[in-house]
Amino acid sequence: AISSVVYGGLTSAFGWLFASVFGFLYAPLVITGLHHMTNAIDLQLMNEFGGTNLWPMIALSNIAQGSAVLAIIFLHSGDKEEQQISIPAAISCYMGVTEPAMFGINIKYIYPFVAAMIGSSLAAIVSVSSGVMANSIGVGGLPGILSIQPKYMFMFGIAMLIAFVVPIILTILFHKKGILKGKGMDL
Repeated sequence: AISSVVYGGLTSAFGWLFASVFGFLYAPLVITGLHHMTNAIDLQLMNEFGGTNLWPMIALSNIAQGSAVLAIIFLHSGDKEEQQISIPAAISCYMGVTEPAMFGINIKYIYPFVAAMIGSSLAAIVSVSSGVMANSIGVGGLPGILSIQPKYMFMFGIAMLIAFVVPIILTILFHKKGILKGKGMDL
């Protein structure tokens, strides 16, 4: 079953690499709608292994996308029209729904989207390397910690901090350096 392959990939000596790739590519999966297939994998993992180590990475990706939007809110603080989109989008991300942030802000500018993908990847490495396991799938983003098995909550909290801080720093850095800007889409 595919769940055995995923579990094997996440628990092998190369689990960090699997986590890195999944953490980096999860947001593009959301754009295509293919992220819904992970629910079936998570359910199989929970059935076969008593929890899922895949789902925590999804919650971390949500946080990372929200943090990139938070950086855009800071960078574009005078743009009232954009704040009407960015503030609710950031809140939505932190509550587990990334589409408003990704389609409304992050993809528009490109660099926040990539910054969030990098932050998600680093957070996923920490999560998987420390064995974080969720009891179930649930609401992503910040409430995601409620699905984490208690003994892994501290390490998941560290991964959450990475998913929060790294995208903010990278988004601001990319903005200041002019890295990955969309043509005619930025200030």
